[in-house]
Amino acid sequence: MLDPIILFIQNIFSAIGRGIGYVVAWILFPFMSAGRWYASRGFIIKGVIGLFVGLLLIGYGFFIYQTQVWYGFDPEYPAVYKFDQRKLAAGQPLPGEDAAAPKKCQRSAIVDVAIDLIDNEVNQNHWVSSSPFYKMGLFGMDWDNTPWLDNKASFQRGVNQTVRRTTVELVEALARVRGTSGINRTLQTARESMQYSESAWYINFSPFGFPPTTQSTYRRAIVELQKFNTELETCQATFDGRADNLLEFLDRIANDLGSTSAILRERSENYNAGWFDTRADDRFWFAYGQLYGYYGILSAARADFATTVTDKNIGAIWGGMLTQFRSALRIQPAIISNGREDGWIMPTHLATQGFYVLRARSNLIELRDVLDR
Repeated sequence: MLDPIILFIQNIFSAIGRGIGYVVAWILFPFMSAGRWYASRGFIIKGVIGLFVGLLLIGYGFFIYQTQVWYGFDPEYPAVYKFDQRKLAAGQPLPGEDAAAPKKCQRSAIVDVAIDLIDNEVNQNHWVSSSPFYKMGLFGMDWDNTPWLDNKASFQRGVNQTVRRTTVELVEALARVRGTSGINRTLQTARESMQYSESAWYINFSPFGFPPTTQSTYRRAIVELQKFNTELETCQATFDGRADNLLEFLDRIANDLGSTSAILRERSENYNAGWFDTRADDRFWFAYGQLYGYYGILSAARADFATTVTDKNIGAIWGGMLTQFRSALRIQPAIISNGREDGWIMPTHLATQGFYVLRARSNLIELRDVLDR
């Protein structure tokens, strides 16, 4: 009685085994063919090809190391600056004991954080997006379309988005007295540098040329931002800490996060593939990078706009907003899953991240509304 059932189960497993065998054979076929071709070649050809393959393997090994080791990553990094100990807003004269000494002014905490964010991504770490091995992908497939080796690149691009937005606001509003002063040329150069391509390497093939790399261009932005803060310290530059400037700054950040929230929602609603959604990790870590960057920038902004924060009595609201950012940074899953919101097997990390992004954005809008009264 049981023989037909046992035979049926055996046939099923036999078919599964054959299917796996076919898949493995299909994957190994090009390598086996290349191996047979290589074995039939002469000594010189073997040496040249062997050297090329060896260098390629070493390069990919180093690339994997670069993508998996994250130097300087610390969600608690704003605490290092001790912004709560600063009493004066950016650009305000510092009290000095010697009246004959050169006048000093408070440097910008926002600029300090922006400098350190750039430094961490291009000096302490390798900028992944411009790596030739990142561009080559996995057998021609973009790494962003795979579940591997792209998380750090997405995180770096998210952090970079916050620095880009910050340099734009510094140039257009924060570092000038609206209507009575021109654009600060030092910051203008920094902004131009941060708008540079995120994937530039030493050689460009389309169109062909030898452009500056992303890393070198972003390092130039560090130099210009440091120069601006030096100018500010010596009271030769302006930081306009008015309430309307802060309102506009918060408004732009809220819009930025709103755009990211829409991207998360679109992916979460239309691609419920759980752990098999190969683009979910890109969306998640880009949003994480944005929250990571803005957590530091907004912590610094509270210090730079200390007078406005005190006058408007928004310190408690600001603290609550920063708490929301910090809560979002506690989510660090090893594997990103984009499951259904009502699913019970696969989690929905994108929807969770989107929830935290919206909470942070809501707090920003609340701050903006208080400032607008």
